[in-house]
Amino acid sequence: MVAWLFWARTSNPVEIQKRRQPSATKMSQQSNRPSLTPQFCFNETAFRDFLRISRSTIDDSIIQNLNALVTPAQAGFDPSSTAERQTLPVRKRSIDSEACQGFKDNVLFPSWQTRSDVLNYCAGVALDPQDPDLLLREAETAKERERVVNERLDPYSGRFFPREARTESLANLIRNERGVEGIIRARTWGLVTERCGEVGAGWEEALNRWREKKESP
Repeated sequence: MVAWLFWARTSNPVEIQKRRQPSATKMSQQSNRPSLTPQFCFNETAFRDFLRISRSTIDDSIIQNLNALVTPAQAGFDPSSTAERQTLPVRKRSIDSEACQGFKDNVLFPSWQTRSDVLNYCAGVALDPQDPDLLLREAETAKERERVVNERLDPYSGRFFPREARTESLANLIRNERGVEGIIRARTWGLVTERCGEVGAGWEEALNRWREKKESP
């Protein structure tokens, strides 16, 4: 009887779900946007550390983050289930659509956007350290900002005018990190869509939809 009471207390599906779900607040805190200054951008160690920590918290741990969203059976433990072999591993089980959407809206997309903001600001520093926000003011939306940054950083576009050696070095770093970012996001989004049962939209389209929803009055 005592053993049964102990199991009942520790096997409550609601409590298990609360313990297993990732904390959006905790993960968001670990990838908070740093203070954006030209000094930060030119400090390659600080710049790379920010990207590394943000990526490791969300993208590199995406399988664990998604596994934590799997909801235990609401009916509790079924003794008869032990008579059958469970062949579907946790990493392959589908996730509740509401939990998936919450993870994307409150954790994944904000993390991606924070990194985009940092990369875009530092791109502006590379182009004009005296007025790094100039490039960002050329675009009204986050989606348009990505296009402007891509164009201005392209050394073959005719609009890339590095002013000194360190700005050219920073521009090269930003280009490389933007390329890495695209690869990481594509991998993460592939796993998210697989587990959440989504088809169709790529990560860029999904992120832009989230941005538009956030930017709409």
